[in-house]
Amino acid sequence: MKAEDVRTMTPDQLSDELTKLKKEQFNLRFQRATGQLENTARVRQVRRDIARIKTIAAQKRAQSQAK
Repeated sequence: MKAEDVRTMTPDQLSDELTKLKKEQFNLRFQRATGQLENTARVRQVRRDIARIKTIAAQKRAQSQAK
């Protein structure tokens, strides 16, 4: 997921996407623990997408409070 795509999302969409990614992260951790994880790179990708969404959401909140 690119930062440009995330910046175009509304706060509700960001929240929904964050929830979806957190569920995926949980499932990936569970798969890794049971030895069923095939794509290990996806763990890192999801973690970074979560951080990207949180960062942009915080920027949007700060921007709306400054106005």
